[in-house]
Amino acid sequence: MVLSKKRARHVIEEIIALFPDAKPSLDFRNHFELLVAVMLSAQTTDAAVNKATPALFEAFPTPQAMADASESDIAKHISRLGLYRNKAKFLKKCARQLLDDFDGQVPQTREELESLAGVGRKTANVVLSVGFGIPAFAVDTHVERICKHHDIVKKSATPLEVEKRVMDVLPPEEWLAAHQAMIYFGRAICHPKNPECDHYPQLYDFSSL
Repeated sequence: MVLSKKRARHVIEEIIALFPDAKPSLDFRNHFELLVAVMLSAQTTDAAVNKATPALFEAFPTPQAMADASESDIAKHISRLGLYRNKAKFLKKCARQLLDDFDGQVPQTREELESLAGVGRKTANVVLSVGFGIPAFAVDTHVERICKHHDIVKKSATPLEVEKRVMDVLPPEEWLAAHQAMIYFGRAICHPKNPECDHYPQLYDFSSL
């Protein structure tokens, strides 16, 4: 049974209240580094990405430097990450596209971001919201699991359905905070196995609604 809009909003806002200062856990200094870090984070922990990126960014600090590098040179810097050969290929192609199509700048629309090699909807949404402050809601494995576990969406919901539901439930100014808090909540409390959400009864206190 999927929660009503009011109850779903209550659950998500209580999660935000648990982690009010949640910040992006990927390390980056500019839009290009953010884009690269988010691309690398697919099927890999943010902590592992943060270990790899300092040397990667030192070697290839700009789209030009990354586009000029060989795939094998890029791969050497990210070889401890999952799918690193594919990611090296995408990074080189993406850097070339940034130069050819966007004057070396990371674009600021979802459509343009998704035109880049290796960039899907989740990555685009993270770059829009974290990098540019443009309201967007990114759905990763934590967000999807939490929304299904807490009946914010049906168990069969697709990531796009999760995204649309949360955007319908919350005002745009809360989307980024919800995304960040859910990641922390998923890591610390709402685990894939043995979730500890029942230790936080305020999530389910709908008496004031």
